[in-house]
Formats: sequence, C-alpha cells, structure tokens
Amino acid sequence: MTTLAAGGTSRKAKVRVGPLVERILGLAVLALGIVWVAANLIDDPSRFAASGLTGLKNGALYALIALGYTMVYGIIELINFAHGDLFMLATIVSANVMVNIFGVNNLGVATLLPLLITLAVAMAFGAFINVSAEFLAYRRLRSAPKLAPLMTAVGLSFVFRGIAQQDYINGSAPKNWPIVWGGPQYGGVYIYQLLLVFGVTVPLLLIMTWIVGYTKRGKAMRAVAQDQDGARLMGINVNGTISFTFALGGALAGAAGLLFFLVQSQTFYDTGTQLGLIAFTAAVLGGIGNLVGAVVGGLMIGIIQAINEGGSFGLGQAWSQTVIFIILIIFMVFKPEGIFGRRTTEKV
Repeated sequence: MTTLAAGGTSRKAKVRVGPLVERILGLAVLALGIVWVAANLIDDPSRFAASGLTGLKNGALYALIALGYTMVYGIIELINFAHGDLFMLATIVSANVMVNIFGVNNLGVATLLPLLITLAVAMAFGAFINVSAEFLAYRRLRSAPKLAPLMTAVGLSFVFRGIAQQDYINGSAPKNWPIVWGGPQYGGVYIYQLLLVFGVTVPLLLIMTWIVGYTKRGKAMRAVAQDQDGARLMGINVNGTISFTFALGGALAGAAGLLFFLVQSQTFYDTGTQLGLIAFTAAVLGGIGNLVGAVVGGLMIGIIQAINEGGSFGLGQAWSQTVIFIILIIFMVFKPEGIFGRRTTEKV
C-alpha cells in the first residue's frame, strides 16, 4: 500500500483500480502487437520488408487523405464524410487528364511535365470542390446543431458517388486504365512507385506543417480553431480562414487521388468510401485535429494492413478492414483522444 507523509502526519493513498486495470490491459494489447510484428520479422525478413514497403506506400496515401479530415475537424469540428468521395472524384479527374488529354501510358522521365500539370489540376479541382461545398452548404450550418452539418456531409458524399456512377463520368463498375510501370521491383513493389508517392507526399506534408505552424495564415487558422468570436474581434477573416482550410484539405485529396490512380491504375466510385473510412480511422488513431497524428496514424495503419495481408502470420486481405477497425476500437477504449490528441469532455 502506498503512503504519503507530510508535516508529521501520514495518510493512505487511494488506489484507483479502474485506470490501473485499463493501463495493464492496454500495455498487454500493445505487447501482443509488438510480438506479432516481431514474429513476422523473424520468420521471413524478406517478406516482412516487402510488406513494410507496401505499407509505407499505402500509409502515405492514407496520411494525405487523413490530413484533410483532421484539418477541417481542427477548425470547425466537422467530420467531413464527403472528403473520401472528393478524393475518389480526384482519381477520375487525374485519370482523364493523364490518359485522355496527355496520352500518358508509360511513366518515365519524359512524362514528368504531364505528371506535374495533372498534379496541379487535381489539387486545384479538389480545392475548388471543397471550398464550394463549404461556401454553399457548411457555412450556413455553423450555428446549427452538429448533426446538421454532419448529415450534410453524408449527403454530399452520396452526391459525389452519384456523379461518379454516371456512364459518361466513370460508370458503376471499376474502370482499369492503361498505366504501365517499369523499373526495379522488391517483393512485388515498384520502387519508382514508392519514390513517386514519397516524392509528392513528403514535400506536401512539410508545406502543410510550415503553413500551419509558421505563417500568418496558419496563426489565423489556429486562432479560429480556438475561438472564432475572439479571432473575429482580433480582425481575422474567419470565413476566409475556414475556406482556406477547406482549400488545403481539398488540394491534399486531389494529390492523393492522382497518386492512387497512378499506383492502382483503376478508378471506381466506391473507392472513396473504403479509403476514406481508413483515412478517417488514421486521423482518429493519431488524434483528430493533429497534423502529426494524422501522418503517424496513416503510416501505422498502412504498415499493419500490409503485414496482415503479406506477413507470415497475417490473417489475409479478407480480414484487413476487420483488423484495422478492431485496432481503432481498442484505441478508442483505452485512449479515446488518439496517440497525439488531447483528452476533452466535449461531445462531438
């Protein structure tokens, strides 16, 4: 029994059994996870390394999408469920620009200029659609109960999916595009794919971090996130700041859309639902509202998913989403604020 002594008196410290049991269970779950990863590494290092590369590639894409979720939530506490389907629309725009307009099939140094132009188009498209959604729908619901903008986001998600399902846009079936990759491979992973994903993702993440942390606009974003009325009294354009945040999130979704299309060579109206949910899980896992947390959460989920699908002791692709959401549930039970989030008592 722990005792405390002060001023010549002593008293028994209360031991809170509940939190102690939760901590022990949490550490036990963490230890099981570490043992699982270590067992996969020891049994077949080459297979583990290939799964790790796949996980890093997918995790970087999840991180780009998750940043859009977390930035918007950080400013106006809205879970923008339409964000994943905006990413899906960006994959279709990217495919049409790359293949139908520029005629790119084989990726190489000669296609660098079309690639950069398509990236700019995809990011501009994502930013425009997101800002338009904020202006036309979310802005008018800021003072409404939180369920109203939440359901509006769900409605927009179905609108985006319906647009993509039109035959002259993409259709209801998955559409495969003639994108051919070359160059060295490791464990079935194209090294140039990995370099492209990180060559786009890392600079964008650094730019986002710089904007939010070191620019005047970033300071305005943080001020609006803390207190919109106070920020307005200080002369900050709250509407402009929120629109700017939506533009950044949409631009990241556009970049992720291009990268996903180039890696998978496929567009499908349901892509945004699946990847959007995984990216949202990554944002929650890392601590929604936290930029670093979104990146760490995305990479963690990407690696865990890849090891589960390709590792020696994985459950296989059919169980990937089950594994991911079990991890989310466990985290919500033991650490509801996420890895880097702050504990609050406010209801979402």
